[in-house]
Amino acid sequence: MQNSSSLELWGGIECTIARIRDNYRNQIDETGHNARIDDVDAIAALGIRTLRYPVLWETVAPDSPDECDWRWHDERLARLHAAGVSPIAGLVHHGSGPYYTHLLDPAFPEMLARHAERVAERYPWIAQFTPVNEPLTTARFSGLYGHWYPHGRDVRTMLRCLVTQCKAVVLAMQAIRRVTPAAKLVQTEDLGKAFSLPDLQHQADYENERRWLSLDLLCGRIDSSHPWYPAFLQAGIDRRQLEFFIEAQCTPDIIGINHYLTSERFLDRRLRDYPDFHRAADQPPYADVQAVRVPHADGLTGPELRLREAWERYRLPMAVTEAHHGGARDDQLRWLMQVWNAARKLKGEGVDIRAVTIWSLLGCIDWNSLLLEKNGFYESGAFDVRCNPPRPTAIAKAAEALSRTGEFDHPALDGLGWWQRDDRYFAQIKRLEAPTVITTQRKLLITGGTGTLGRAFARICDARHLQYDLLTRADMDIADRISVEAAIARHRPWAVINTAGYVRVADAENEPERCFRENADGAELLARACAHLGIPFITFSSDLVFDGSLGRSYVESDPVAPQCVYGKSKAEAEKRVRQAAPDALVVRTSAFFGPWDRYNFVHAVLRDLAAGKPVQASDTVLVSPTYVPDLVHATLDLTIDHASGVWHLTNQGSLSWYELAVRAAREAGLDTGMIFRAESDTATTSLSSERGLILPRFDDALQRYMRDNTIAWEGASAREAA
Repeated sequence: MQNSSSLELWGGIECTIARIRDNYRNQIDETGHNARIDDVDAIAALGIRTLRYPVLWETVAPDSPDECDWRWHDERLARLHAAGVSPIAGLVHHGSGPYYTHLLDPAFPEMLARHAERVAERYPWIAQFTPVNEPLTTARFSGLYGHWYPHGRDVRTMLRCLVTQCKAVVLAMQAIRRVTPAAKLVQTEDLGKAFSLPDLQHQADYENERRWLSLDLLCGRIDSSHPWYPAFLQAGIDRRQLEFFIEAQCTPDIIGINHYLTSERFLDRRLRDYPDFHRAADQPPYADVQAVRVPHADGLTGPELRLREAWERYRLPMAVTEAHHGGARDDQLRWLMQVWNAARKLKGEGVDIRAVTIWSLLGCIDWNSLLLEKNGFYESGAFDVRCNPPRPTAIAKAAEALSRTGEFDHPALDGLGWWQRDDRYFAQIKRLEAPTVITTQRKLLITGGTGTLGRAFARICDARHLQYDLLTRADMDIADRISVEAAIARHRPWAVINTAGYVRVADAENEPERCFRENADGAELLARACAHLGIPFITFSSDLVFDGSLGRSYVESDPVAPQCVYGKSKAEAEKRVRQAAPDALVVRTSAFFGPWDRYNFVHAVLRDLAAGKPVQASDTVLVSPTYVPDLVHATLDLTIDHASGVWHLTNQGSLSWYELAVRAAREAGLDTGMIFRAESDTATTSLSSERGLILPRFDDALQRYMRDNTIAWEGASAREAA
């Protein structure tokens, strides 16, 4: 157990209610927490004892400031209290309040203070509050960039939104402390930093002074000597309004720093070097990009430096109140541990830093577009809410370890996060130093080194900085026990991913013994060897374990009923693997197509159409086309999570081979008039999942295939690929 002087692990739930024009986006609804009280128990089971939790004004009093509905909060806060979890109550989170107010409303602060007082009266045991989350960030997004209500686009509106929110914080804490005198203010803010070349240093300096405004206001630092004082006056905020903060003495008890990889920016007028960038509105324009993608900012970015700056400026207790990364699972772990280790280092130097917060425990939706687009883009956290019930990920295992011992280890941590590697830079910007090379003894072992799937795993492991050994049949015969045991002893992997096997479905009818040897015998031997050594084992199966007669997409619990030799070999492999290694992960998938090989149906269709050849495809056999990169990424995430059992991993969607050909042709801009329906028996072997639909939609995958494809439309015919 951690002692009282050690760094604590807190948790948080993404709870933004953002108004966009006349619509609201509610992350509690979108992640499903609104209907799952059991989430509270799952979070408490991680050992987390402090939780940023919403008691949002918009949900308690949505229609009138005097009509409050506490039922949802009563139930969940009581469950937290009983579990020994102390909430940090959030009252407004990137919001502008219910529809009857907004960030430019002079009555907003008094109305929020009334809500805060009611919260304190109803839950007198709550001791920590965040009345307004990230007031400066919200002011920028709502008043300067026009993203959220009231959609302002000037400094005047931004500063007015900021003062409204900060005044609301002061009045809210005064109201709370009338009820709970010892209540503490945990004030959160994103404290990123801007960097530039000399010609834009003035802009970087401007933004770097601006980043402190919310905390400077609450600490009573904005007087006539402050560099932003004239800007406030120009925005119509008079001297008395600023003096209010000096007199109020609402210094945060804990400064909560929310830090993301996107928080630190690099500004550059050389637009040609940045093919995909945020273009600042200034004239002449300049690029505003992530600083970690530019070598000029090397050594200047990262959580340790930003935390140190905040400590040196304020000398107040601090916590990292949001530590989240939305990428692959290995990078999520690497970012969390980088933040944790930075905070722990500073604490060891005497900095009063209390905690690091895993954010968000339940993930978030569409934050890659700042909630402006409804794409359902989900970033998982400690739990993956696409599963029912939400499935603990490797982040949950990290949370358990950190909350209890302060330590966590995983083989994925041996690699570097993408923001630390030399391939992160924009292609146009060259770096002279030799690339960083990481070597580790903890590697994945991947079989099937000459196959489409094995090569895809190798390519994506390289991209994700996961070390591996890729074996061919010459390196290891998976159906030979001595060869298997020798190879595993030689490579000593932390997990084995089996992509090897017999793949020629039609030929299997004439080679049943060979098909069973490679698909069933080989998978069983690998599973037994891994189980004996306690090594996670992952293997692949097929939609052809089903006969297609069910009339709907198959889920994991549906009984298998293979009709062909290939399907029977895969069904037998599943049974033997699960007997030999009950904790193995068996991935059923279907109808591969990918950007790096020409031996798939989609490529062959496009190749034939481009050559003016007709294409025939069944309109009565339904499948679930699966984009290979999505399949590999999801499998690697599940491997890192130590997931087990049977999983169906396909892109979301069920369509016939004919429909697949037509949609691929349309996406490629080719003539669909040369695609004809072929006669065949009716069957549906498409896959769905009762465990969780964790791959993107098919339409999204097809668009990325067209964008990322590296192989010209030539090679196998459509008939051969199908």
